[in-house]
Amino acid sequence: PTVVRIPLGGNDNPSDDVIEWDDFLGLATESSLEQADERARSVQPDDVSDILFTSGTTGRSKGVLSAHRQLIGVARAWADCAALTPDDNYLIINPFFHSFGYKAGFVAALLAGSTVVPMAVFDTEKVMAIVAQENISVLPGAPTIYQSILDHPRRGDYDMSNLRVAVTGAAPVPVSLVERMQNELSFDAVLTAYGQTEAVVATMCRIDDDPVTVSNSSGRATADFEVRIGDKGEILLRGPNVMLGYLDDPEATANTIDEDGWLHTGDVGVLDDRGYLDITDRLKDMYISGGFNVYPAEVEAALLRLSGVHEVAVIGVPDERMGEVGRAFVVPLDGHPLTEDDVIAYAREKLANFKAPRSVRFVDALPRNPSGKVLKNVLREEKS
Repeated sequence: PTVVRIPLGGNDNPSDDVIEWDDFLGLATESSLEQADERARSVQPDDVSDILFTSGTTGRSKGVLSAHRQLIGVARAWADCAALTPDDNYLIINPFFHSFGYKAGFVAALLAGSTVVPMAVFDTEKVMAIVAQENISVLPGAPTIYQSILDHPRRGDYDMSNLRVAVTGAAPVPVSLVERMQNELSFDAVLTAYGQTEAVVATMCRIDDDPVTVSNSSGRATADFEVRIGDKGEILLRGPNVMLGYLDDPEATANTIDEDGWLHTGDVGVLDDRGYLDITDRLKDMYISGGFNVYPAEVEAALLRLSGVHEVAVIGVPDERMGEVGRAFVVPLDGHPLTEDDVIAYAREKLANFKAPRSVRFVDALPRNPSGKVLKNVLREEKS
């Protein structure tokens, strides 16, 4: 049997399918304890701690090797930026096999002594109920999680006044969303962060950053990272917490980490004079329309301000005259009818003409991976 029954004071009936607690403890002989201690002593800081696989949203998924010292380093930095304490109750919605749920979730909470409240599958109403019942104070996740809560018709039925810190990323975060989170969900601090499996968390806002900074940046360097902007605006990272390499793929490792130790992220961004990083897009998501580079994240951020838009994703599609033009996939809010003309007209009002999408598809939901990132490769397979 592989299940251990832990006594909680109830009247559980014995079962042949589980090991009783006292019997389990009896398995710990002097010899087995010595062997366990010997195995623990043999583990060194630079030994591989875990192998997490990249999301595969832009290409083949690859296994990322991370050391024990890196696991602890990035988790501690995240916990420090979020100001986690033993008084916090942390609702972990992000998948446990992903660095957000695992390293910025369980490990960060363990290091800070915070209480972990795990949730296997996201459900808006269940989240609101748990926040109220468990006095949740820390609630990280993708922006769509907070948007779904704010737009839920029964939000007022739940007391969520204990919420203290939100940490988000993986998609544009409008200033209006940050302000609503603080005003309507009573968050003391809303933080954005940037990382990827190869670096976990490289930049992060701090709890005293204002809504405009949170919306327009992903914070400044943390976890001992250096950040600079390379060719074509690509974000480069260097430091002790850059991955050890890709599993069984030295060629991909060499193509990603250069001879000077800089990790080439494939993301595009800019640094301001304070060292705050603004992620403008993925290099692979950029498309060229009429000879001009278009970064979908900029278009998405503009369209999210249109009343009635719940979520949006933009991709480039072939066009005979322009080479490529934008197509917006829009999830509308219930009770807010929108037309294709409404969306395109708003985009042309707010953006340069070559950036405005030429077509709009209305969908019930955007395809996402378990960490909340939109699967644009799935959207590109749309033929109509």
